[in-house]
Amino acid sequence: MKHVIALDVGGTGMKAALVGADGALLYEARRATGRERGPDAVVESILAFAADLRAYGEEHFGESAVAAGVAVPGLVDAENGIAVYASNLGWRDVPMRHLLGERLGGVPVALGHDVRTGGLAEGRIGAGKGADRFLFVPLGTGIAGAIGIAGTIEAGAHGYAGEIGHIVVRPDGPDCGCGQRGCLETLASASAVTQAWATASGDPTADAADCAKAVESGDPAAVEVWRNAVDALAAGLVTALTLLDPRMLIIGGGLAEAGETLFTPLRAAVEERVTFQTLPDIAPAALGDTAGCLGAGLLAWDLLSTEVTA
Repeated sequence: MKHVIALDVGGTGMKAALVGADGALLYEARRATGRERGPDAVVESILAFAADLRAYGEEHFGESAVAAGVAVPGLVDAENGIAVYASNLGWRDVPMRHLLGERLGGVPVALGHDVRTGGLAEGRIGAGKGADRFLFVPLGTGIAGAIGIAGTIEAGAHGYAGEIGHIVVRPDGPDCGCGQRGCLETLASASAVTQAWATASGDPTADAADCAKAVESGDPAAVEVWRNAVDALAAGLVTALTLLDPRMLIIGGGLAEAGETLFTPLRAAVEERVTFQTLPDIAPAALGDTAGCLGAGLLAWDLLSTEVTA
């Protein structure tokens, strides 16, 4: 049975699958990145995982994978197959496509940015299926975005398109690691809400999920923390929809797991801010933490399709 290898590399763990031509997940597995052993060990963990997946396919489906797709965090040069920089994995200029291709016997390999790859999956087979223009925004440790246009994801001239987390929404706000102040992700990411709620509640172990539960129970301090985050998020999203005019805003990541505790006030806050803009549909992501892996599979099949028609 024809299949491709799909790998989604995160800060601490990797999700992988063998994906059939129809998009079906034929096999799934997870493994730690081993980042505590250093960047070279992370690269070796990825290569070994891919090799094990190839061997599994040969044993259970009678043939090797015909291609591979891998999604990685940080700065990515997808055209040249290079993982340029990832602070949480400690690597710089890793020739990931070459290394994986070599380990996998020369099969074609596609490399993608984790959020854009997840956005590709959400657009084609997830919440954005059928939408010609969408913006996918996962709210996790940070905030990034994927701009979907007619079944593809816009990377930008230099590979940085969609970095909505670094739109300044509060010029007098917290310092951001990027060098600016008041970036969206310093105020509305899951980690920002966790920090704000831990401070407000006096419980250093409290996180964003705890804040959402406290909001649902009517805790006034939690409501204030949540309102501030939603207000900042709405400001950033309205800036994005003013520039991009998407048909859908797809919100994912850990914070979106709060469901309508997030979406009801967020829709209202966005609607309050729009003037001439057309209000898009604001929907939760559908694929959860499998989006990156599914998207990596799509990248691999797209790569094969391109080679066939070239």
